[in-house]
Amino acid sequence: MAINTLSGRFLILTTLFVVLAEVLILLPGLANFREDYLLTRLERAQIASLALLTTDQMIEPELEQELLANAGVFNVVLRRDAVRQLVLSSPIPQQVAASYDLRETPEWQLVRDALALLVDAENHVIRVIGDPVQKGGLVIEVTMETGPMRVAMMEYGVRLLALSAAVSVVTALLLFALVRRLMVVPIKRVVAHMAAYAEAPEDGRRIIAPTARVAELRVAEEALASMQRQLTAALKQKERLAQLGQAVAKISHDLRNILTTAQLFADRMEDSQDPAVQRAAPKLMNSIGRAVNLCETTLTFGRAEEPPPTLSRFMLAGLVSEVVEGEQPPADAAQIDFVIDVAPNLAIRADREQLYRVLSNLVRNARQAIEATGIPGTIEIGAGEEPEGWWIRVQDTGPGLPPRAREHLFQPFSGGVKKGGTGLGLAISAELVRGHGGRLDLVRTDETGTEFKLHLPQELALDPVAD
Repeated sequence: MAINTLSGRFLILTTLFVVLAEVLILLPGLANFREDYLLTRLERAQIASLALLTTDQMIEPELEQELLANAGVFNVVLRRDAVRQLVLSSPIPQQVAASYDLRETPEWQLVRDALALLVDAENHVIRVIGDPVQKGGLVIEVTMETGPMRVAMMEYGVRLLALSAAVSVVTALLLFALVRRLMVVPIKRVVAHMAAYAEAPEDGRRIIAPTARVAELRVAEEALASMQRQLTAALKQKERLAQLGQAVAKISHDLRNILTTAQLFADRMEDSQDPAVQRAAPKLMNSIGRAVNLCETTLTFGRAEEPPPTLSRFMLAGLVSEVVEGEQPPADAAQIDFVIDVAPNLAIRADREQLYRVLSNLVRNARQAIEATGIPGTIEIGAGEEPEGWWIRVQDTGPGLPPRAREHLFQPFSGGVKKGGTGLGLAISAELVRGHGGRLDLVRTDETGTEFKLHLPQELALDPVAD
């Protein structure tokens, strides 16, 4: 399981990279070893030839063989004063397979020759050419076997690999310990704090206290601590609001029952012949109606039980006509005209009931805004289709939204426009549109009117079964 941990993977990668680096060092090392081996044979051969150059007499064959054996070559050719002279010689067991000139050989060629020697396991005779040491001549040549040199190179390579492996292991262990101390342990500490905080996010004692010395980890711990503090505060506020909401729901339920009873008695007051009562009854009815509406909308919003949209394909023009018919009577009384710009064959895919509620809410708000001015106006409903989906526009010629309503437009209990309104209508409408994967935007609002635009994505229409 070590490979699944950060420290284990780092240990494995460190070992691999160190071994790779040592292998890259091994190739030039073998090339240098081969070159030194050949230069040593040339030097020994030159020393052996000095025994013959110091005397004018021929040396004994036994002595000549001993000198060649000590030098590790078959014969020695030395050129002095432009004269090429065979100094020492012995029978060559086979023909010369290759010649190597060590005087002007590039490094890459030395590496190539070393690798070729390691690959070829046969024993060959080669000719080696080089410069004599101590200016003992112009050129010295020797013939020798490759078998002993290959054995020596392999022994050297094994020793170098063993040393590299030891260095790799020690380096990897040191880096592993260092990284574990500086990174893995602090990361585990952060993870442990996150797990402990997740068990009880309301407990402020479980918020992490930044102590990391590494700058990046310190920034991460500070960001985590800030997020935990904000989340803990939000959860505490949410709990308080939930308790407050339960209390408000109970109060609204009881208050609605009381107001319903009061509304029944107020209905009877309208039949009174007293002029003062007749003047006060409509105002009382309106006040009680607004109070009942406030209680009902508060209870509806508090339940937060909006079901997911049940998608179906339908003609939008029919739905818009139903919305307009529902608002037609009060609109006629306020001299408000409706303009419908929806193609009869425009079919969309959405939850028909939820979309009716959204459009009805937007149209009702527009009607009430125009009614408040006491001036005749117009409400226009348009729709169309685009590559991304469908759009529906609702605009009016009302007075526009006040600044406070613009700031808290889609926030419950904050974005109310008309006097006595709760601001829940637009909040619920925006929530229903988001449930479709779309959005509800305020396009413009000024003294000439207000325009809302609803966007519904078309990706939801790709399901043939639902269609």
